[in-house]
Amino acid sequence: MGTFFSSSIGKKFLMSISGLFLVSFILIHLSINLLLLLPDGGEAFNLAANFMAKPIIKFGLQPVLAAGFLVHIIYATILTMQNNKARGNSAYASGNKTKEVLWASKNMYVLGLTMAAFLAVHLMDYWVPLQITHGAESIVIDGEEMHNTYALVNAAFASLPRVILYIVGSLGLALHLTHGFWSAFQTVGFSNNIWRKRWYHIGVCFAWVVGIAFSLIALLQFLLFQS
Repeated sequence: MGTFFSSSIGKKFLMSISGLFLVSFILIHLSINLLLLLPDGGEAFNLAANFMAKPIIKFGLQPVLAAGFLVHIIYATILTMQNNKARGNSAYASGNKTKEVLWASKNMYVLGLTMAAFLAVHLMDYWVPLQITHGAESIVIDGEEMHNTYALVNAAFASLPRVILYIVGSLGLALHLTHGFWSAFQTVGFSNNIWRKRWYHIGVCFAWVVGIAFSLIALLQFLLFQS
C-alpha cells in the first residue's frame, strides 16, 4: 500500500480523491450561498451559517476539509514538479502547441495557485472575523443568538472591487473544474472509452454552472441587496 501511494499513480489517486471531496464541499458552499438571494433579510443564510459553525462541524468537519485542501495542494505540487523535471528542456514541446489539449488542462497548477490565493482572501474576509477575531456582529433568530454572517457578506459585496475579485475567482474555479472534474473520475477508475466523453461533458457543464452561479450571487448581492 505504501508503495502504491508513493508511486505516480498513487499520488494522482490521492489528488483525485481529495479533489472530489472538495467538489462536495463546493456544492454545500454553493447551496448555502444561494440563500443570500432570498428576500428575507438574510435569516435563512444566517441559520445555515450558524449550523455550519456548530461544534460538530467546526471541530469535526473543518479539520477534515483543511486536510483535503492540503493533500490536494501538496500532491498537485509534487506531481507538477515531477512532470516538469521529466520533460526537462522539452517542457513546452508538447501539449502547449496541441490544439486538442484544453488550456485548463495545461495550466491546472497555475489555476490551483489562483484558487489558493482566492481562498486566502476568502478566509481573511469571513473565517477570521467569525472564528478568530470575533469581529462579526450578533443577531438573535428564533431566540438563538448567532453571528450575523449575512451582514458580513453583504458588506463585502457592497464593494465593487470585492465583487470583481469574487467573480474572477469563481470563473477561475470553473476553469480548474473543467479539467479536474472528469480527470478525477478517470484517475479513480470510473471511466472507459464511453464514459470518458460523458464525464468530460458533465464536468464542463458542472464547472460552468458552479462558476457562473457563484459569480451571479456576488453580482446580484451588489446590484439588488444593498441598502
